Amino acid sequence: MPPVPSVSGERVVRALEKAGFVVARVTGSHHIMRHPDGRGTTVPVHPGRNVAKGTLRGILADINMHVEELRRLL
Repeated sequence: MPPVPSVSGERVVRALEKAGFVVARVTGSHHIMRHPDGRGTTVPVHPGRNVAKGTLRGILADINMHVEELRRLL
């Protein structure tokens, strides 16, 4: 498995928006993202902090996306 990049929650949200996801709602610091095909996930957006690598792997698993796809979208 390729290594997961170290990125902020804001960059993850922007990358997922390029892939067709939209922010359905924001609860605190968590952005709930939905895709028209039904996929969805929650992205933590904490200023000045990157998303934990395990959390990012979980996000990618939720939306059936590979690390390579995320890297292309960043």
